[in-house]
Amino acid sequence: MKILVVGGTGLIGGSTALSLSLLGHDVTVAARHVAPEGSAIADLPAVSIDYLAAEQNLDQLGYFDSLVFAGGNDFRHIPDGTSEGEFWLQANIKGVPRFFSAAKKAGIKRAVYVGTYYPQTMPHLIETIPYVHSRHAADVAVRALASSSFRVCSVNPPSVIGVVPGHVDNRLRARAHYALGRMPKIPNFAIGGGTNVMSTRSLSEAISGALLAGEPGKAYLVGDENLRFKQYLEEFFRAAGHEINLPVIDREHPLFPDSAIYFGRGNTLFYEPDEREKDLLQYRRNDITRTVMEIVNYYKGY
Repeated sequence: MKILVVGGTGLIGGSTALSLSLLGHDVTVAARHVAPEGSAIADLPAVSIDYLAAEQNLDQLGYFDSLVFAGGNDFRHIPDGTSEGEFWLQANIKGVPRFFSAAKKAGIKRAVYVGTYYPQTMPHLIETIPYVHSRHAADVAVRALASSSFRVCSVNPPSVIGVVPGHVDNRLRARAHYALGRMPKIPNFAIGGGTNVMSTRSLSEAISGALLAGEPGKAYLVGDENLRFKQYLEEFFRAAGHEINLPVIDREHPLFPDSAIYFGRGNTLFYEPDEREKDLLQYRRNDITRTVMEIVNYYKGY
């Protein structure tokens, strides 16, 4: 397949692009930023596409028969001086469906929208958290475009971790450095609660499966291991060679800010993915310990 991966220089998009390329597909990446020199993603063909631009020539989409959209926005992407509500409206509620409409018009046959797990696991957040509302609205609008000639579905993962060679994820680097003892100003502790966590390897497999076998208009909730934040952080310390029993303290953690925990500090967001859907998409589970070890070893050099 000739596949365009939007958001292809990010953690999820980059992992997916490399995975699909290894499977023999003709993969091209589109992203906000050029892949860093020396990155594995830099070896892939790239095109410049701004999916947020209302007026642009998207004729180049006609080259591709498949699309993976992993370019979702979150709070880190809100420009200074822009209100949160307006940003979500333009980026997610309007921008994403508009881009998928252009992809359908250009003749793309298969597409996967990479969303988020919140709408399917905690639907009450749709009405209370503007970000969740916007991602849900984008997901619904994209899947409404499904037809026999445009096989589009969504894959909705939990918290995702992994490594893309040559790429630096500041969030994961901080967690690795914390466990390696490189952030001495932050005391060793964990917050209460926890969430489902998934590796980029597992998610890339699920996305590939959705491209090949996904039901048009379907939203697939995917995931791997349910971990309390204490368990999760202790995995990092263990990978760094430190057996530790982290105390659980009810205060904001610098590496897990309250603003990023939409279900609330101290709460859990646990679930089990549907086994039939897992088998259909053919993605692995129980991949977190290996992935954390990979992350810590990788960020020893960054």
